[in-house]
Amino acid sequence: MSLTSNQFLYCLLYILILQIDEEVAKLLQLKAQLGGDDGKHTFVLKTAKGTRDYNPKQMAIREKVFNTIISCFKRHGAETIDTPVFELKETLTGKYGEDSKLIYDLKDQGGELLSLRYDLTVPFARYLAMNKITNIKRYHIAKVYRRDNPAMTRGRYREFYQCDFDIAGQYDPMIPDAECLKIVYEILSELDLGDFHIKVNDRRILDGMFAVCGVPDDKFRTICSTVDKLDKMPWEEVKNEMVKEKGLSEEAADQIGEYVSMQGGMDLAERLLQDPKLSQSKQACAGLTDMKQLFSYLQLFQVTDKLSAEKVRTTETQVLVASAQKNLLEERLKLTAELWNAGIKAEVLYKKNPKLLTQLQHCEETGIPLVAILGEQELKDGVVKLRNVATRDEVDVSRAELVEEIKKRTSES
Repeated sequence: MSLTSNQFLYCLLYILILQIDEEVAKLLQLKAQLGGDDGKHTFVLKTAKGTRDYNPKQMAIREKVFNTIISCFKRHGAETIDTPVFELKETLTGKYGEDSKLIYDLKDQGGELLSLRYDLTVPFARYLAMNKITNIKRYHIAKVYRRDNPAMTRGRYREFYQCDFDIAGQYDPMIPDAECLKIVYEILSELDLGDFHIKVNDRRILDGMFAVCGVPDDKFRTICSTVDKLDKMPWEEVKNEMVKEKGLSEEAADQIGEYVSMQGGMDLAERLLQDPKLSQSKQACAGLTDMKQLFSYLQLFQVTDKLSAEKVRTTETQVLVASAQKNLLEERLKLTAELWNAGIKAEVLYKKNPKLLTQLQHCEETGIPLVAILGEQELKDGVVKLRNVATRDEVDVSRAELVEEIKKRTSES
């Protein structure tokens, strides 16, 4: 086989590059062994904070995952774009609220103030505006950068990939949204990651909820950022941040707690539309109406089994014995024992004086369907207030009939 002069030069250049790479690696290794540039300070070979290397096996897994994702995007008619890894600083400024402090700023290297991209959404918006594009279905898979405190053991890095899929343009409500959720459903199913639930929300519902709960307009965004932490923090910590750090009244926080603990699909949207307080907000009603429309499309796409955001139950507890006032621990324990002796699966929180909202929140989080609430008046009347966690309906049941009532309700459900 003969080589042309160009082919020979390319081969020679490739060999030289390999030799240079090998020599650089040897020099770095020797430098680490002997010390730094002055021979005194230790030179440690490591990746920058919040970053990591990926070996061939890990890259093979990533490639397989990306291929699955890209295949799904293309199946739905999407095209791809690419944007620079850095943007003008002014393009990114003010787009991320409190998280703007996590943007990596670069040194002035020639008259432009630049920053590494924080996500793929703002660059996409800039791309649309620059090119006067009004309609596009696009995906973009690329690295983004955040000057965050990394937690490597929990997969939290300063450099990581995002896989974005967007349908830009003006369309009839909820049709593109339903397709996006269908895509998420398909990808998670094809990757075979195990059971999953997809949570959906509408900012109008959240804003309407804040309004009826008494959150001042200028605190909407900052309270919203705290509520977003519910996936990572228990309610008590979220409430503490809203009240003590962000100045929200405890009454408003407790009202928010009642709403954000609720979960469901079409049934929840219908129930909230009938809620005495939330139904007074035009904004929330508009969001809930669209949410109902979304779930009707999702039923057609056959994905509502994963979109109902109901918690997967890990216990079979039928009822939580709760109290509405302080100093009722002994009465709670007595009632719990009565239910156990009757074969009822019951629980009680291991605190002397838990707040009623905390007890109800526990039921929401674990899927307990009923709450038996004791109070001073109930004890005097010889009744127990039995609450349906899903509907929030309450009824007084005599102590003698409580066991049969619980058995009847749990057998029906």
